[in-house]
Amino acid sequence: MTDSNADTGIKELLEAGVHFGHQTRRWNPAMRRYIHGERDGIHIIDLLQTEELLGEARAFCADVAGRGGKVLFVGTKKQARDTIEEWAEKTGMPYVSRRWLGGLLTNFGTISKRIKRLHELTDLEANGQLALLPTKERMAREAELRKLEYNLGGVRDMQRPPDAILVIDLNAEEIAVNEATRLGIPIVALVDTNCNPRPVEYVIPGNDDAIRSCELIVGTLGGEILSSATAWQQAEDARRKREEEERKKREEEQRRKREEEEAKKAAEAAAKAEAEAAAKAESEAPGQTGAAAQKPAPPAPKPAEPKPAEPKSEEAAPAEEPAEATAAAEPGQTAAAGGASESGDK
Repeated sequence: MTDSNADTGIKELLEAGVHFGHQTRRWNPAMRRYIHGERDGIHIIDLLQTEELLGEARAFCADVAGRGGKVLFVGTKKQARDTIEEWAEKTGMPYVSRRWLGGLLTNFGTISKRIKRLHELTDLEANGQLALLPTKERMAREAELRKLEYNLGGVRDMQRPPDAILVIDLNAEEIAVNEATRLGIPIVALVDTNCNPRPVEYVIPGNDDAIRSCELIVGTLGGEILSSATAWQQAEDARRKREEEERKKREEEQRRKREEEEAKKAAEAAAKAEAEAAAKAESEAPGQTGAAAQKPAPPAPKPAEPKPAEPKSEEAAPAEEPAEATAAAEPGQTAAAGGASESGDK
């Protein structure tokens, strides 16, 4: 960022011709408040307001870039094209300097597919694979690559819609302004006396037809963006470095703990194996009193089971009869005795 861009004031604005507007018959009444007067049929822009509003736009762009946001540089007219490309590439921001492709913002999903196709063809060309294709197919692929490069070359690294857009000449970039307004994307613009400033959040009244005027405004804003983006990138790199160091420190601590646990387990296993070996050696050593004691006693013999009683035969029946049988036999004997006495009497 040069000193002139850092200290842009009334003198630099006058030298660049920022104060020259369009002819009085080609003005937009909405720009009335930014017009100082007229000279030879040309409106003269109030540079005091331009200086103040340029400072506000610089602060806004610095804020966007300072938090890692993206500012889309838009300027397809030949007076601004080279400056747009130069500062966009310096700051690492996306840009459109050839042709605004309709739907670039409002239909970003489809545009992303075309950007992906652009990367594929670029890789094929870089690897030399396009040259290996048949002539007709190769020429078709090369034509497609040139068209995509022309339309999307400046936004090939834009992975999402931008956080703000910087526009040179609102009338020439009407589609871009409408898409940004529809999506609520803040607009920073160099607005001439023939433009409508209402859709623009950060108006910079000034000449958008002079090359020096475009260079001064774009360079001033681009310098702020570059400074803030560089500071953010450095802070981001430092943060990533700290995170990487902390990650390595955690991994080293975890590795050390694992090694300590593994060493502890190995020591416990070795001690256990040593104890088992000592116990085994002690049990197998001969002539030691404890060896016989440690041998298990032989199992006691089981008591003999009683044999089942054998059934007695009729011959071995007991001589004495049960009392009931004796009692039953006595009356018979009495009766027999009685009968014998009677017969004797007779």
